[in-house]
Amino acid sequence: MRAKITYIVTAAVLVFYFVLVGSRGLMLIRHGTLLTVTFGVAVLILPVIGVWFLWKNTQFVRRANALAAELDAEGGLPVDDLARTPSGRIDRDAADAVFTQRRQETEDAPDDWRAWFRLAVAYQDARDTPRARKAMQRAIALHRSGSSAPPAPPSEPAPSSSEPAPSSPAAPSSPSGA
Repeated sequence: MRAKITYIVTAAVLVFYFVLVGSRGLMLIRHGTLLTVTFGVAVLILPVIGVWFLWKNTQFVRRANALAAELDAEGGLPVDDLARTPSGRIDRDAADAVFTQRRQETEDAPDDWRAWFRLAVAYQDARDTPRARKAMQRAIALHRSGSSAPPAPPSEPAPSSSEPAPSSPAAPSSPSGA
Protein backbone atom coordinates (compact mmCIF):
# COMPACT_ATOMS: atom_id res chain seq x y z
CA MET A 1 0.00 0.00 0.00
CA ARG A 2 2.90 2.31 0.78
CA ALA A 3 4.27 1.93 -2.75
CA LYS A 4 0.86 2.75 -4.20
CA ILE A 5 0.58 5.94 -2.15
CA THR A 6 4.12 6.94 -3.11
CA TYR A 7 3.34 6.37 -6.79
CA ILE A 8 0.13 8.42 -6.61
CA VAL A 9 1.85 11.30 -4.80
CA THR A 10 4.76 11.27 -7.27
CA ALA A 11 2.35 11.21 -10.22
CA ALA A 12 0.38 14.13 -8.77
CA VAL A 13 3.56 16.16 -8.28
CA LEU A 14 4.60 15.38 -11.86
CA VAL A 15 1.21 16.42 -13.23
CA PHE A 16 1.47 19.70 -11.28
CA TYR A 17 4.94 20.21 -12.74
CA PHE A 18 3.66 19.46 -16.26
CA VAL A 19 0.89 22.05 -15.87
CA LEU A 20 3.32 24.62 -14.50
CA VAL A 21 5.88 24.08 -17.27
CA GLY A 22 3.14 23.98 -19.91
CA SER A 23 1.74 27.31 -18.73
CA ARG A 24 5.22 28.85 -18.92
CA GLY A 25 5.60 27.51 -22.44
CA LEU A 26 2.28 29.05 -23.45
CA MET A 27 3.32 32.38 -21.90
CA LEU A 28 6.49 32.34 -23.98
CA ILE A 29 4.51 31.56 -27.15
CA ARG A 30 2.02 34.39 -26.41
CA HIS A 31 4.90 36.85 -26.13
CA GLY A 32 5.17 36.55 -29.90
CA THR A 33 8.84 37.04 -30.79
CA LEU A 34 10.68 34.40 -32.80
CA LEU A 35 12.95 33.58 -29.89
CA THR A 36 10.20 33.27 -27.26
CA VAL A 37 7.95 31.23 -29.56
CA THR A 38 10.85 28.87 -30.25
CA PHE A 39 11.59 28.51 -26.54
CA GLY A 40 7.89 28.15 -25.78
CA VAL A 41 7.51 25.25 -28.21
CA ALA A 42 10.67 23.64 -26.81
CA VAL A 43 9.33 24.01 -23.26
CA LEU A 44 5.98 22.46 -24.26
CA ILE A 45 7.78 19.35 -25.50
CA LEU A 46 8.92 18.50 -21.97
CA PRO A 47 5.43 18.05 -20.48
CA VAL A 48 4.34 16.04 -23.53
CA ILE A 49 7.24 13.62 -23.06
CA GLY A 50 6.59 13.52 -19.31
CA VAL A 51 2.89 12.76 -19.73
CA TRP A 52 3.70 9.98 -22.21
CA PHE A 53 6.30 8.50 -19.84
CA LEU A 54 3.92 8.67 -16.87
CA TRP A 55 1.12 7.07 -18.92
CA LYS A 56 3.34 4.19 -20.11
CA ASN A 57 4.59 3.52 -16.58
CA THR A 58 1.07 3.61 -15.17
CA GLN A 59 -0.07 1.11 -17.82
CA PHE A 60 2.88 -1.15 -16.98
CA VAL A 61 2.12 -1.05 -13.26
CA ARG A 62 -1.60 -1.72 -13.81
CA ARG A 63 -0.89 -4.69 -16.10
CA ALA A 64 1.72 -6.13 -13.73
CA ASN A 65 -0.70 -5.78 -10.80
CA ALA A 66 -3.44 -7.50 -12.85
CA LEU A 67 -1.08 -10.41 -13.51
CA ALA A 68 -0.20 -10.55 -9.81
CA ALA A 69 -3.89 -10.66 -8.88
CA GLU A 70 -4.57 -13.42 -11.40
CA LEU A 71 -1.57 -15.43 -10.23
CA ASP A 72 -2.62 -14.90 -6.61
CA ALA A 73 -6.12 -16.19 -7.40
CA GLU A 74 -4.52 -19.31 -8.88
CA GLY A 75 -2.28 -19.72 -5.83
CA GLY A 76 0.85 -19.29 -7.93
CA LEU A 77 2.44 -16.18 -6.46
CA PRO A 78 5.98 -16.79 -5.23
CA VAL A 79 6.22 -16.94 -1.45
CA ASP A 80 8.45 -14.27 0.09
CA ASP A 81 10.41 -16.43 2.52
CA LEU A 82 13.89 -15.24 1.59
CA ALA A 83 16.49 -14.63 4.28
CA ARG A 84 16.95 -10.96 5.10
CA THR A 85 19.77 -8.88 6.46
CA PRO A 86 19.31 -7.09 9.80
CA SER A 87 18.35 -3.95 7.86
CA GLY A 88 15.50 -5.84 6.16
CA ARG A 89 17.01 -6.20 2.69
CA ILE A 90 16.87 -9.56 0.97
CA ASP A 91 20.07 -11.57 1.38
CA ARG A 92 21.86 -11.67 -1.98
CA ASP A 93 22.84 -15.37 -1.74
CA ALA A 94 19.26 -16.39 -0.94
CA ALA A 95 17.96 -14.32 -3.86
CA ASP A 96 20.52 -15.87 -6.22
CA ALA A 97 19.49 -19.39 -5.15
CA VAL A 98 15.83 -18.68 -5.86
CA PHE A 99 16.79 -16.94 -9.09
CA THR A 100 18.51 -20.10 -10.36
CA GLN A 101 15.32 -22.08 -9.75
CA ARG A 102 13.12 -19.44 -11.45
CA ARG A 103 15.46 -19.24 -14.44
CA GLN A 104 15.24 -23.00 -14.89
CA GLU A 105 11.43 -22.87 -14.71
CA THR A 106 11.40 -20.15 -17.38
CA GLU A 107 13.77 -22.11 -19.62
CA ASP A 108 11.53 -25.19 -19.25
CA ALA A 109 8.37 -23.20 -20.14
CA PRO A 110 9.46 -20.17 -22.21
CA ASP A 111 5.89 -19.40 -23.34
CA ASP A 112 4.35 -19.40 -19.85
CA TRP A 113 3.67 -15.91 -18.56
CA ARG A 114 3.54 -17.25 -15.00
CA ALA A 115 7.15 -18.41 -15.19
CA TRP A 116 8.22 -15.03 -16.58
CA PHE A 117 6.31 -13.24 -13.80
CA ARG A 118 8.06 -15.31 -11.14
CA LEU A 119 11.40 -14.71 -12.90
CA ALA A 120 10.72 -10.96 -12.79
CA VAL A 121 10.13 -11.20 -9.04
CA ALA A 122 13.39 -13.15 -8.67
CA TYR A 123 15.27 -10.49 -10.65
CA GLN A 124 13.77 -7.78 -8.42
CA ASP A 125 14.73 -9.71 -5.30
CA ALA A 126 18.27 -9.94 -6.67
CA ARG A 127 18.21 -6.13 -7.17
CA ASP A 128 18.40 -6.34 -10.97
CA THR A 129 15.61 -3.90 -11.82
CA PRO A 130 16.25 -3.52 -15.58
CA ARG A 131 16.04 -7.29 -16.14
CA ALA A 132 13.08 -7.53 -13.77
CA ARG A 133 11.24 -4.98 -15.88
CA LYS A 134 12.08 -6.79 -19.13
CA ALA A 135 10.93 -10.12 -17.70
CA MET A 136 7.68 -8.52 -16.51
CA GLN A 137 7.15 -6.96 -19.93
CA ARG A 138 7.62 -10.43 -21.44
CA ALA A 139 5.07 -11.87 -18.99
CA ILE A 140 2.59 -9.13 -19.90
CA ALA A 141 3.14 -9.71 -23.63
CA LEU A 142 2.67 -13.47 -23.26
CA HIS A 143 -0.49 -12.97 -21.20
CA ARG A 144 -1.92 -10.54 -23.74
CA SER A 145 -1.12 -12.91 -26.62
CA GLY A 146 -3.40 -15.50 -25.05
CA SER A 147 -1.10 -18.00 -23.41
CA SER A 148 -3.15 -17.79 -20.25
CA ALA A 149 -3.85 -21.52 -19.85
CA PRO A 150 -1.69 -23.18 -17.20
CA PRO A 151 1.20 -25.18 -18.65
CA ALA A 152 0.72 -28.91 -19.23
CA PRO A 153 1.94 -31.16 -16.41
CA PRO A 154 5.50 -32.42 -16.98
CA SER A 155 4.28 -36.05 -17.12
CA GLU A 156 2.55 -35.45 -20.46
CA PRO A 157 4.80 -35.85 -23.49
CA ALA A 158 5.41 -32.62 -25.34
CA PRO A 159 4.64 -32.60 -29.07
CA SER A 160 7.86 -32.97 -31.02
CA SER A 161 8.76 -30.52 -33.71
CA SER A 162 11.71 -30.30 -36.07
CA GLU A 163 11.67 -26.50 -35.85
CA PRO A 164 13.86 -24.83 -33.20
CA ALA A 165 12.12 -22.97 -30.43
CA PRO A 166 11.96 -19.22 -31.00
CA SER A 167 14.41 -17.27 -28.93
CA SER A 168 12.94 -14.92 -26.39
CA PRO A 169 13.82 -11.22 -26.43
CA ALA A 170 14.65 -11.23 -22.74
CA ALA A 171 16.54 -14.49 -22.34
CA PRO A 172 17.11 -15.34 -18.69
CA SER A 173 20.58 -14.79 -17.35
CA SER A 174 22.03 -14.55 -13.93
CA PRO A 175 21.33 -11.31 -12.04
CA SER A 176 24.97 -10.94 -11.18
CA GLY A 177 25.85 -10.93 -14.89
CA ALA A 178 27.73 -14.23 -14.78
